[in-house]
Amino acid sequence: MLIGLFFIGIIGGMFIPFQTSINSKLNMYTKSPIYASTISFGVGTIFLILLNLLLNPTVLTFSYLEQQSMNFYWVAGGLLGVIFLTGNLLLLPKLGASLTVVITLTGQMIMSVIIDTFGWLGATVQPFTFFKAVGIILLILGIVLMNYVRNPSKKTTNTYLYVWLFLGFVFGFCPPLQTAINSQLGQQLNSTIMASLISFIVGFITLLIIKILTNKNFILENNDKESGRLKPLYFVGGIFGVIFITVNIFLMPYLGAALTTIAGMLGQMLMALIIDQFGLLGIPKNKITFRKSIGIALIIIGIILLRFF
Repeated sequence: MLIGLFFIGIIGGMFIPFQTSINSKLNMYTKSPIYASTISFGVGTIFLILLNLLLNPTVLTFSYLEQQSMNFYWVAGGLLGVIFLTGNLLLLPKLGASLTVVITLTGQMIMSVIIDTFGWLGATVQPFTFFKAVGIILLILGIVLMNYVRNPSKKTTNTYLYVWLFLGFVFGFCPPLQTAINSQLGQQLNSTIMASLISFIVGFITLLIIKILTNKNFILENNDKESGRLKPLYFVGGIFGVIFITVNIFLMPYLGAALTTIAGMLGQMLMALIIDQFGLLGIPKNKITFRKSIGIALIIIGIILLRFF
């Protein structure tokens, strides 16, 4: 059963590269990453409202909401999602895409293991062992091999590089904490998709406030010189985000924070490799190299050590 659940987590993670690609397309018409993210969260919120109305409409009634006890779980999950999103927007220009991925995934891995080791936020306690430490090291090495791009012609002269690396590491704490908090909320509400809806509502409102404070221009262009006319497809990124978040909330009680994070991470990297290999979504082809193959092997060994030892 655990293998099946882990496989579901991998599939959930595979939606993230599609969401990223679609949101990047939408960004060409919004001319603002925050605005594109706000639209994405808004679409995800509408989708979740319809999903709740279809599957469990009672959770949207005033009588149901009055019976619930409000606590920090209701807002923390959505805020952590926004912090991670905004953090990546800050890191990309400073560190580049590859280094941003490496440092944030490292933070995610470390925080998820801490959550499991100490049983934070209702997680089942899973003792930390020597083999798990080796597994974490192999996972990080695998992540580095799959994402790091050497560029000898460009030397880093930023004296604050290590500050940005530390911030990236801390930003990586957000997704595992968000998953654990949303999972607790889902158990409290007895509804995974309602917990997802609350997280998306909080995220949407927060991003909308940030957008208003930074730029009140809500113009959405219909044409872009490179991509042509705006297509309805460019608005569905939020739905892919809903799938990923909801899957994580569902899996957390069964797999724990570390394996849930690893499953999503592995799904993201595998789909990214497929997209690169075949040049999907308009991305130039980038063949799988021996270095990336070694990275995948190290990640798989690390997962085995974390799961069975």
